[in-house]
Amino acid sequence: MHSLFFAVLSIFWVSGFLLFYIYFGYPLLLAIISSFVPKRQPKPGFTPTISILIAAYNEEAGIARKLEQTLALDYPADKIEILVLSDSSSDRTDEVVLSFKDPRIRLLRVSPRLGKTNAQNHGVPEAHGDILVFSDATTIYHRQALRYLACNYENPRVGAVSGRYQYFDVHDSTTGTSTVAFWNYENWIKTMQSRIRTISGCCGCIYSVRRSVYTKLPHDIISDLVQPLWAIKKGFLVKFEDRALAYEETTKSAAEEFSMRVRVVTRGMRGVLSVADLLNPLAHPWIAFQLTSHKVLRWLAGFFLLALFASSAVLAAKSHYVYVFLLQALFYGCALVSTVIHPRGRFKILGIPLYFCTLNWAAIVSLKEIMIGRRYVTWETVRSEGVQRT
Repeated sequence: MHSLFFAVLSIFWVSGFLLFYIYFGYPLLLAIISSFVPKRQPKPGFTPTISILIAAYNEEAGIARKLEQTLALDYPADKIEILVLSDSSSDRTDEVVLSFKDPRIRLLRVSPRLGKTNAQNHGVPEAHGDILVFSDATTIYHRQALRYLACNYENPRVGAVSGRYQYFDVHDSTTGTSTVAFWNYENWIKTMQSRIRTISGCCGCIYSVRRSVYTKLPHDIISDLVQPLWAIKKGFLVKFEDRALAYEETTKSAAEEFSMRVRVVTRGMRGVLSVADLLNPLAHPWIAFQLTSHKVLRWLAGFFLLALFASSAVLAAKSHYVYVFLLQALFYGCALVSTVIHPRGRFKILGIPLYFCTLNWAAIVSLKEIMIGRRYVTWETVRSEGVQRT
């Protein structure tokens, strides 16, 4: 009987420690290490030639606005080209793109439809710029975003540079508020990672790679995570440029967020498996530390949460662990209530438990998808403005 009790107690403390490390310990450790590294940001001024590759599927409603906004960015006009990668669009996307007479804009129709990564693989050989910038069809860039990305490449050791998501919530939803909070947290982590040495993944709607460093990837792998990992494998640094902003609308419901997260995490897991050698701490100590702490352990956090809840439920009958159990029950109760009652105004913070549960349940489902061999290669629009999530 005592051995069973100590086994449950061990599960409680191990799962609790791992959860603390994932969400607090790892960021705190990064903050401590980065405090010893001088903060250096390159000054804008270096302007290599740039090719902007925009993956698009049935984006007739917003592609004209995207092209107009991209042409208006503050970057030398003779050093920029725009390639729209139409992934077998069945609406008027191609027609709208072809209506632009600016010679810097080109359309590349990709067939058959095999998703964003495949479209990028087809687009890169057609690009002329020294730097490739990958964008979604309805993401809006800060006017100087390209200048901020480009100036990092003056350092020849830099192989890829990520911009920063700046989410906005037009639906006044609990999911939107939670998304903004989550990505502020993620951007903070990326800032510290980059300050220390190199980040382990980029932001999908605004990231860049040297054309000479680009690696052709399988179409079922998420490119904004694996492309920078291949740059690292080739001996280059990957930097996070927090001044290069990309404005993107949040999802408006937990169901939409869950569907998107399952797709993204499944592709992310498959992507990390494709470069599994980077998890070897002897060969790649810093990147292995980042991938394990920021990706692998976080994808497993849902299992640790279940273990903590179950073990505290058992321990609650015999000790003060009842308070830990009740706090968890209250947290999950708020998540359940938020699925029915959507808090508004200052009470939207009560929706954070639902968002937290959505992310972790999506990771559990993604692991199941990996185990059964499910592959995600294409995307669908999930927001009112037709913004694609990739």
